[in-house]
Amino acid sequence: MRLKDKVAIITGAAQGIGKRTAEIFAREGAKVVIADFDAEAGQKLADSLEDAIFVKVDVSKSESANEMVKKAIDKYGKLDILVNNAGITKDGWMVKMTEEQWDQVIDVNLKGVFNCSQPAAKQMMEQGEGVILNATSIVGLYGNIGQTNYAASKFGVIGMTKSWAKELSPKGIRVNAVAPGYTMTAMMETVPDKVLDNLRKGNPLGRLGQPDDIANAYLYLASDEASYVNGLVLSVDGGQVLGS
Repeated sequence: MRLKDKVAIITGAAQGIGKRTAEIFAREGAKVVIADFDAEAGQKLADSLEDAIFVKVDVSKSESANEMVKKAIDKYGKLDILVNNAGITKDGWMVKMTEEQWDQVIDVNLKGVFNCSQPAAKQMMEQGEGVILNATSIVGLYGNIGQTNYAASKFGVIGMTKSWAKELSPKGIRVNAVAPGYTMTAMMETVPDKVLDNLRKGNPLGRLGQPDDIANAYLYLASDEASYVNGLVLSVDGGQVLGS
């Protein structure tokens, strides 16, 4: 087991990539904290895993993020891994984007990563080791039409990842990010079939990503196999940029 007896918090774990990450981490021996705003789906997932708890969290609120970390430590006595997976989209053309659309995405996708990582890093510093993994995106590397707020948040996550890798590595904490390409999750369900077909055709592998593709990248980076990997942004996109 690659994560035997490790304690992992996964935000946005009630569905999609976060859910699959929680399942794979649990399979590999981790004690998993399912952190999500969706209490019903989150508790259902926690109940289905061998050693897991659910914690309701609003990552955009520092008090909620602090309480999430506290509950994890109260339950398991330590924190080895934080996966900052929670994220939302509120798309729109730049000239039509509302302040509310901007603020909501920045608050969850960027501020939320900071809110969760700060108390987690403090605990990991006391332990002398830990791993923080952040979800960025292909959009955070190359931008995208209609996603000014999302792109800004994901570019920001990359900046925090590299800064924290420099700050925290002397304390034994590795910090890396995963940049998924277009992945078949609930976020993609509203995308027209024609657009999805074009995305598949534009990818060298001829398909879109699956949650397992991203979850397995998190697994590698969380494991001791990646003990010398720090400050990396790992693209998991099938070579999307090569086909564009």
